[in-house]
Amino acid sequence: MPLHLRPSAPTAADALICGDPARALTIAQHVMVQPRMSNHNRGLWGYHGATPSGLELTVQATGIGAPSAVAVLAEAAELGIRRIVRIGTCAGVGPVPHSLGATVVVATAAAGDGASAALGSGPEAIPDGELTSALAALAGAPEASVSSADLLPGAGDRPAAGLHDLQTAAVLTLARRLGLAAAAALVVRSLDGRRLEDDPLEAALLRLADAGVAALESSGGTGSTPDRPVPKVSTSTRD
Repeated sequence: MPLHLRPSAPTAADALICGDPARALTIAQHVMVQPRMSNHNRGLWGYHGATPSGLELTVQATGIGAPSAVAVLAEAAELGIRRIVRIGTCAGVGPVPHSLGATVVVATAAAGDGASAALGSGPEAIPDGELTSALAALAGAPEASVSSADLLPGAGDRPAAGLHDLQTAAVLTLARRLGLAAAAALVVRSLDGRRLEDDPLEAALLRLADAGVAALESSGGTGSTPDRPVPKVSTSTRD
């Protein structure tokens, strides 16, 4: 039994993940027919169900930051997840070709965080090509690079211009290490300190969730769990 996830429902092979537990609930209610809560342990809300087209799906919150995301994703893989689309947010700094509220699909994620380094990432983490191409086309969003770090802009030294987040590089690095297919789509939630209001943020995230489901469906998702075992990554903690 995993330490952090205590599933009370099946875990699908295909999943949408996000940081915020409340956002996981909103996404699950939006993309699934009668979603069932599958995890509430440690406040890491997760849901299981099927989309209107019949794709078996898990929606799982990962918490804030790379260490939390790695712990959750490693256990989710142990439970049967094989393909992941991260739906999240990022912060823009300096001159970037993206406006506040814009959506992007991650082409590369610079690994500047400690979790990615501990997992043996190179300078950049790369998503699954097929899933990323499908996601970008279906979301109508450009592919872009993001930098993942342990601190968001404003919490430390001012970072270089670009898009920044806390966990995409670690999610992609761990997924590749475990043999999972992973992609990520992000909303530019802040730009040089200006913040997007909650309503347009939620609307943009739900559009990305729809695109994530469509990408999983179009790239061959069956909802079944393959027999191939996933290697375990130790993330044990009892704190």
